[in-house]
Amino acid sequence: MDQTATKSATRKFSKICEIVDSYGRDKSKLIPILQSVQEEYRYLPEEVLTFVATTLDIPPATVYGVATFYAHFTLSPRGKYVIRICDGTACHVKGSIPILEAMREKLKLNKGQNATADMLFTIETVSCLGACGLAPAVVINDDVYGQVTKERAVELIDEIIAKEKK
Repeated sequence: MDQTATKSATRKFSKICEIVDSYGRDKSKLIPILQSVQEEYRYLPEEVLTFVATTLDIPPATVYGVATFYAHFTLSPRGKYVIRICDGTACHVKGSIPILEAMREKLKLNKGQNATADMLFTIETVSCLGACGLAPAVVINDDVYGQVTKERAVELIDEIIAKEKK
């Protein structure tokens, strides 16, 4: 890479450089580096993974392998509010699918679409949230909601939308 290209990439990825530098450019800190990058971008763009690999002097395949191995990481854009609906046994039996359908309908998400066009919401189903006693359970970002009904699920979305309009 020539000097002009290097300067351009450095400017483009200045926040990534700050993150990598904060971990001392230590290859063994790849997971926390990727966590910090994902926190910044809400996902891991492919070009960022390549840049991290180059910066840490490790193969891009290694970085990509870590990013795809752990379920916590995502390679596709996510909304500001990530809604995780548990579909484990207890939650499923207590009606998680109708809750999912009510939320998808409220957000006007078509089948196969997980994020709203404005990138405010992303909906995901998960196998277990470890909150079986609260079934059916929903997590929005870091907030856990238990014994959720279809009506309560829609209210949660309405509350977020109202908060965002302020």
